[in-house]
Amino acid sequence: MKNAVLSVGASFPEFNKKAVVSIEKGKEFEDITLEKVKATGKWMVMFWWPKDFTFVCPTEIAEFNKHAEDFSDRDAILIGASTDSEFVHAAWRRDHEDLRGLKFPMLADTSKSLADELGILEAEEKVAYRATFVVDPQGIVRWTSVYDLSVGRNVKEVLRVLDALQTDELCPCNWQKGEATLVVA
Repeated sequence: MKNAVLSVGASFPEFNKKAVVSIEKGKEFEDITLEKVKATGKWMVMFWWPKDFTFVCPTEIAEFNKHAEDFSDRDAILIGASTDSEFVHAAWRRDHEDLRGLKFPMLADTSKSLADELGILEAEEKVAYRATFVVDPQGIVRWTSVYDLSVGRNVKEVLRVLDALQTDELCPCNWQKGEATLVVA
């Protein structure tokens, strides 16, 4: 039975995965766990793509990288992920000009166990959908979005939602950081 997409209010699953954090020889890989992320006291934004060495994926990864400091300024740890191996991630980073200088880890869910727990495995190819999870410092999913394989997401919308969630207030439609929130009389 296919897992349903993990939704708002659920605890993000525990994980321990290899990730590519550099293209410098001998410093490419690091283990990343939910426990380590939670220990930072920061939010986590984990975004998934279907496959390395494809066409839409690097445009999204490069755009997240372009905004890496924006996530950091919001006390959020940015993690990219797919079901490819850490070795494929490393090769892609070395091969693709837009990916060489990434400021966030590329998580390898080779077993597909985390993608399965998150409910984001595409039925035919068993690759991850383009999913994004915003997780609060306590490990609770506060926002999720899932896109079809062929459609890239909007990184500025992820930042907007993170800003809204961090206000801990009621934010109206199309709310932007700095605008007034709603006050219930």
